[in-house]
Amino acid sequence: MTCKYRCGSACAHEAPNTSENAYFGDIVESVLSRRGALKASGVLALTVGGAAALTGTATASPAPTAPQARPGRGSVPGTDFAPVAPNTEDAVVTAEGYEQGIVIRWGDPVMPGAPEFDFNNQTAAAQEKQFGYNNDFAELIALDRGGNENLLVVNHEYTTETQMFAGYDESNPTEEQVRIAWAAHGLSVVFVKRQGGGLKPQPSKYNRRITLNTPFELRGPAAGSDYLKTSADQSATLVIGTQNNCAGSLTPWGTILSGEENFNQYFANTDSVTDPATKTRLARYGFTGAASTRLWEKFDKRWDLAQEPNEANRFGWIVEIDPHDPQSTPVKHTGLGRFKHEGAAIQVAKDGRVVAYSGDDERFDYIYKFVSNGKMKKGDSAFARRQNMTLLDDGTLYVAKFTGNSPAGEIDGTGKLPTDGAFDGTGEWIPLASGKKSFVPGFTAEEVYIFTRLAADQVGATKMDRPEDIQPNPVNGRVYCALTNNTNRGSAGNAPSDEANPRIGNKDGHVLEVDDDTTGTKFSWNLLLVCGDPNDPSTYFGGFDKSQVSPISCPDNVAFDRHGNLWISTDGNTLGSNDGLFAVPVDGPQRGWVKQFLSVPHGGETCGPVIRDKVVTVSVQHPGELDGASADNPLSHWPDGGNSQPRPSVVAIWRKDGGEIGQR
Repeated sequence: MTCKYRCGSACAHEAPNTSENAYFGDIVESVLSRRGALKASGVLALTVGGAAALTGTATASPAPTAPQARPGRGSVPGTDFAPVAPNTEDAVVTAEGYEQGIVIRWGDPVMPGAPEFDFNNQTAAAQEKQFGYNNDFAELIALDRGGNENLLVVNHEYTTETQMFAGYDESNPTEEQVRIAWAAHGLSVVFVKRQGGGLKPQPSKYNRRITLNTPFELRGPAAGSDYLKTSADQSATLVIGTQNNCAGSLTPWGTILSGEENFNQYFANTDSVTDPATKTRLARYGFTGAASTRLWEKFDKRWDLAQEPNEANRFGWIVEIDPHDPQSTPVKHTGLGRFKHEGAAIQVAKDGRVVAYSGDDERFDYIYKFVSNGKMKKGDSAFARRQNMTLLDDGTLYVAKFTGNSPAGEIDGTGKLPTDGAFDGTGEWIPLASGKKSFVPGFTAEEVYIFTRLAADQVGATKMDRPEDIQPNPVNGRVYCALTNNTNRGSAGNAPSDEANPRIGNKDGHVLEVDDDTTGTKFSWNLLLVCGDPNDPSTYFGGFDKSQVSPISCPDNVAFDRHGNLWISTDGNTLGSNDGLFAVPVDGPQRGWVKQFLSVPHGGETCGPVIRDKVVTVSVQHPGELDGASADNPLSHWPDGGNSQPRPSVVAIWRKDGGEIGQR
């Protein structure tokens, strides 16, 4: 995700990883150089000094030719549509033959008694009952077999006060404005019905708002730690609120996992901290300066590290909610570690244990997995859900180390990466902690869970290019990770490229494909996509003919359709056009054929794609969030048009003829 200080994805608010750990780009480079895997597609070049690297200025041979496929009906089922051309329109632009409709917008009523949204007369009491701001991850949970009745669960990642309030004074916000922002964070649960192809919210007992004022249960091996105690909670088992909820997933037992990401931006007075160990920990998590950007500390001491030094440790967790029970208390799981979680997604192993994958969304940070000790209880009863919600409290937390030198052998003569089970590299999951046992010298188990980044630094994890959404493919079983970008890769004092992060100055990002031994400690990996302009020799599209693909930049969220095709939403397109949603087959002769399904309004980010047989939804986050934009100078009028203020919204897309998505 872009920096929530509104200064872009590359900014001074990040937490530097100063460890000497290997960088994924170096590893990728070694593998590709050894195997010649991408030479034919022009990705591999040489840097000064003779080290191999992937750059955007390489001189290259012609791109390989994939098996020819006719556009349109030659497409893989689920991706059979005419791609959308790159554009800069202030609208959602969809593939030909599709219709769209707004599902819900910032400020729309969710809870009973919620008033209609009035931009010029907002109140915290109203926002507590209305749809929150900057919708990100979304999920549709079917309540009937036909998928006509669903629970729509949506994250609200952060607030942009300059676009929320006319005349907003960043140096002197009012208390009411701050309380509105607190209420605009968190999650919404909304009952929706299929109507006219789209989805329409309905009053329901299920409807719920979770905000920065909602109590959470803190569970798992670090619960009760002294590092988590505050003046309001000496038991360290009760946490108030969730924030920066980015990506997430639907668990196999019907609950929602949500990741707390850029939580550091809200806290003040790091400069007043004098204890050296505490200062080191805060710095590694990106806490800097005196006053915070939003000045929340003026109205609640919990945001002031000088008064509540442990409050910051109560954010950065994976959150689990049960949308079927609006009276249930949400949970924060300490067993999955504390860092800038993009999200977490579950894969069930053959023996019934569950594996949760998660990325730490910052430049040069890591990929993690958690393996439960317990096994999933089958069934969709409330009892089964409650039992399965305990699975993430007891298990082993690992961090990934990527290597090259796969024994898979040389690639074939077409210049394509192998698709027959051979992989470009191997890797190892390094254990960090299990229950009360630490595997990291100098760290107690609770320190591993609470200061996970520093523990991972210690064991030699591989530095990645902003690992964002990580999701298992329900069809082929492999795991796919979006690495959004890293323009600092290879700059002075920063890691050079490696096999898994193959570019110096990686502005367009790439997508990894991992074949994991689920509960084991070994994995193999591929590069599926090296994103960017297809005419750029440093790009790679699974070996597919680059003349047929859509340009794609900055992959962020990933999802799958029932055919196992990968769908990718983007954040921060560097190619001069709006962000969008893309579909790509991952198996067969058309592997790598990227096609753009839709684009979002200018200034907006494509988030939380949900792909169902007959409907697709996306969250359009921060439409019009461009340089110079404010409520007094709106640079988008989406979705309501005219002279209206832009409003983050969830959009549904369906075929005009009512048929299946991606089938013609």
